[in-house]
Amino acid sequence: VQLQASGGGLVQPGGSLRLSCAASGNIFVINNMGWYRQAPGKQRELVAHITSGGSTNYADSVKGRFTISRDNAKATAYLQMSSLKPEDTAVYYCNADILTDSGSYFEDYWGQGTLVTVSS
Repeated sequence: VQLQASGGGLVQPGGSLRLSCAASGNIFVINNMGWYRQAPGKQRELVAHITSGGSTNYADSVKGRFTISRDNAKATAYLQMSSLKPEDTAVYYCNADILTDSGSYFEDYWGQGTLVTVSS
């Protein structure tokens, strides 16, 4: 199983980016999916989380600016980021709880990270 994150880049303050996280491999079921970020010198933190049923929750710092969604048919999660601020600069990682075809329990998988830089 692999999680491929993409969509990062350099954007000016106030701009927008859309991150994607595509899961592939011997996947039977994907449960929760989420986005985390880690800024230089800081711990990794939860940005947004979405359940298999579509319920979401967000870090207070991104509420009203970021939207997480998923396309179960494509095994992909998205993070639409708007009104970006310099403090949103970080490496963004996707995460998913996945039950594989041969597995008997859900396991935690991480993508490789995609860098988002907000700067003028």
